[in-house]
Amino acid sequence: MTDPQIHGHVDEGFGPVADVFRENFASRGEVGAAVAVYLRGRKVVDLYGGLADPRSGRPWRADTPAVVFSVTKGIMAICAYLLVQQGRLDLAAPVTRYWPEFGQHGKAEIPVRWLLTHQSGLPALDKPFSREEVLAWDPVIKAIEAQTPLWKPGTAHSYHPITYGWLIGEVVRRITGEMPGAFLTRTLGEPLGLRTWIGLPAAERGAVAWMLGPIGDTGPDIDPVSDRAITMGGAFPFPADENNEVSFNDPAIQAAQVPGAGGISTAESLARLYGACVSEINGPRLLTTASVDDAITVRAAGQQVYGHPDAGHRWGTGFLVHSSPRPMLGERSFGHDGAGGHLAFGDDTHQVGFGYVVNQMGGVDDERGNLLAAAVRNCLG
Repeated sequence: MTDPQIHGHVDEGFGPVADVFRENFASRGEVGAAVAVYLRGRKVVDLYGGLADPRSGRPWRADTPAVVFSVTKGIMAICAYLLVQQGRLDLAAPVTRYWPEFGQHGKAEIPVRWLLTHQSGLPALDKPFSREEVLAWDPVIKAIEAQTPLWKPGTAHSYHPITYGWLIGEVVRRITGEMPGAFLTRTLGEPLGLRTWIGLPAAERGAVAWMLGPIGDTGPDIDPVSDRAITMGGAFPFPADENNEVSFNDPAIQAAQVPGAGGISTAESLARLYGACVSEINGPRLLTTASVDDAITVRAAGQQVYGHPDAGHRWGTGFLVHSSPRPMLGERSFGHDGAGGHLAFGDDTHQVGFGYVVNQMGGVDDERGNLLAAAVRNCLG
């Protein structure tokens, strides 16, 4: 690359992705970012540039990770499907098979799948939390056990912005005996050589990009339930406080297990992970065709119980699927976006893994990720 701000490489035929990436810096407010694409197990795009921390001038490097917010949900869904394929998890079984205490207060019949499809009625908890309680794990688990669903489970959906992580994370913990971050590292991170964590190692703290608060239209005000959901009962402002300081820059949050929104990764690792789900990278393909078939089946769509008006999002099991506000490559695409603009997905028709991470958070009108995905789509024909 000749532009001194942009580094990395693209294979022949993928130049339009570099063009969009460069234009994001030139005209769409990009400060620091990276994008990567794997095609049929081979890395064809790996670009990065700008500043990882504009306070110090630290440049974005090839190995710079960032907090990817709800992209973490897709990572947790991959972990869940691995357990399904091992015969250790049945998505149709009641949660109580694995987590007996969950069944209190009208939750005994909730199947595991509804934890992953935002249908369990548990997007917000009645209990207010301190930040320390949220980061300690067990207080949130106890509150979930004591919570009555906010609607009859299975009859409607509402996005579970933070509780999603503890809901499926505790099921993973009960099955494996490992915290979700440890399970991720052992089963995916180490075998694939990923710079992806839920619970950042102390040695990596200085490498993480500094997140900048959202710019642009942040959308209409949210209702009290949604506010409680996204702040975990007031434990932390999300994504930023009244001074537009991003709460997840806090080292304590980054080091903790917040598996609905606290994942930290490079773009290259996200692309490699999703690429490994749909093609051979360092071993056999991670997800079977049957798993992808199940994952991309739309389980929830339309107006939510709480939150913003319906924008056209469609939810499979654990994943956001190809939708009008978040078009990926096509009907076989599955992944997740993250607050501020992050995006990661896989597609087994094209055998593509895609990852894009940023540190300048955008608003609801942010098109940076969509434009990069469109460029990949056009390059594939």
